[in-house]
Amino acid sequence: MGDYQFLMLKDAITCINQKVNLFSVILDFTLPQRTKDYFCKLKVIDESHSEFWVPVHVFAQEIDGLPLVASVGDIIQLSRVTMTVHEGDVYAIFNNKFSSFALYDGKDGDSFHPYKVSLRFHAREHDERRIASLRKWLASSEVIDVPNFSLLREIDRVVCVNLACKVLHISKTTNDKWMIFLWDGTDAPPISIYNKLEDELHNPLPLHFEPLPPSRDVLCTFPTVGTILRVILDVDCVTYILQLLKVDQWMKFFHVFCKMHEGLWYGVFTSSSMIRDMPNDDILIFERQSNCDQRSLGELDRMPYWSCPWPSKITEVKRIDVPFSTLMDVLTCKKETNNFRCVVRFVAVIPWRVEDFRAPCGAYRVRFTLEDPTARIHAYAHAENGEEFFNCSSTDALKRKVIKLLGVPASRDGEAIMGGARNPPWVQCYLKSNPIKQRHWIFETKLLG
Repeated sequence: MGDYQFLMLKDAITCINQKVNLFSVILDFTLPQRTKDYFCKLKVIDESHSEFWVPVHVFAQEIDGLPLVASVGDIIQLSRVTMTVHEGDVYAIFNNKFSSFALYDGKDGDSFHPYKVSLRFHAREHDERRIASLRKWLASSEVIDVPNFSLLREIDRVVCVNLACKVLHISKTTNDKWMIFLWDGTDAPPISIYNKLEDELHNPLPLHFEPLPPSRDVLCTFPTVGTILRVILDVDCVTYILQLLKVDQWMKFFHVFCKMHEGLWYGVFTSSSMIRDMPNDDILIFERQSNCDQRSLGELDRMPYWSCPWPSKITEVKRIDVPFSTLMDVLTCKKETNNFRCVVRFVAVIPWRVEDFRAPCGAYRVRFTLEDPTARIHAYAHAENGEEFFNCSSTDALKRKVIKLLGVPASRDGEAIMGGARNPPWVQCYLKSNPIKQRHWIFETKLLG
C-alpha cells in the first residue's frame, strides 16, 4: 500500500500481513505495561466498522513512544501498522521501528494539530479533511458511550466504579506503595464492623487506612465535610500515573475497585483503571462543589448523610445550642482546646468488659473509637466525665447500654450475640478536644440506653 493511502477499517481487516494506514476513533485503551518493551492496547472504530472494534497492539522501547491517550473518543492516525490474524481475530500491530502515530482531540476538538506524535510521524495534505469527517461522525452518532460516575455515598458494596473526584494529596506509604486521596464532598456509607470487641486491646481498629497518617499541616488542607477515599496505585507504570495526577484538580477515574478494610473504604487503581482530566466547566464538578458548599453553610448539613433524619436518642447532650461539627473539624481545629458537638458511631472500646471500666481507684478510665464519614478518633470517658456519660449504677444496666451503643446484635430475648457483624447507631456526642496533641474527651454527654 502507498504511504499516503488511508483505508477504512472494513477494508483494512482484509489486508492480512500487509502494512496499512488508518484514521480511527479510540474506543478504549489500556495503561502502559512493561514486558521486554513497553506495551499497550487500543480498540479503534470508524464509520465503516462501528459495530465491532479492531484491536491495535502497540510496542515501544520507551514509554514515551506509546500513544498516551488523553480520552476515549480521541482520534488516532496510524501509519504502516501490520494487519495480523490470530485464532480468527484480526488486529493491527504497531512497531516503532517503522510505524508512526498521531493523536488528536475528538469531537469537541477545534484544532487540527496533534497533541502527541511519534518520531516517524509526518503530516499529510488531507489529514485535516479526515479529522473533520471523523469529528462530524462522532457528533452525530452515539458510538462512544457516556459513562456513569458514582458519588462516594453511592458505593454500597465491593465494586468497580467510575469516580469524578478532586485530588487532595499524593503520598508514598511506609510499605513503598503510592496512595492518592480523593474527595467529592459526599459521605461514603458506614460499614459493618466484624472485629470482636475482645480483640481491640491487641488488634485495635485502625484510625486510618494508610500505615501513617498525613502530617497535621497536610491534614489541615483537607475539606472537613465528606469522605476522603484513599486509593492505592497497584500498577507497573506508577511514574506515568503520577505525571498525570494533578493535586487540587478535579479528575475522572475509571474502573477503580472500591474495597473495605476493618470498616474503612479504600480504592485500588489497577492496570485496567484510567485517568482523565476534567475541564473546569464540567457539570460534574459544578454538581459536586455545589452540594459541598451547601453542606458547609448549614448547621444540620454537617451531620453525616447516613444519620438523617436524626441520630438515635440513646445519648443526650446538654448543649444543643452548639452547631454540629465533623470529626475532621475536630482534627484540624487550630485552637489548642475547643468543644465540639458531633454525630458519630462508637465502633470500639477498651477495656471491652464493663466490669473493667473503672480503675482500682474507682474512677472510670475508658477509651472509645469514634467514627463519622470524615475520620476516626480515640475519645476518652474518664473520671467525672465518665460518671456523667455512663449514668448508671447497675453493671447489668450498663452492659445493656454499652452493647446497644456499640451495635452488638441481640437475640429476641435481648441477649447479646457476640462475634457477629456490628452496626453501631449514629448518636450525638459532645467532645472536649486538644487537636494539637490529638487528645479528645467525652463530656456533657449522657448514655441513656
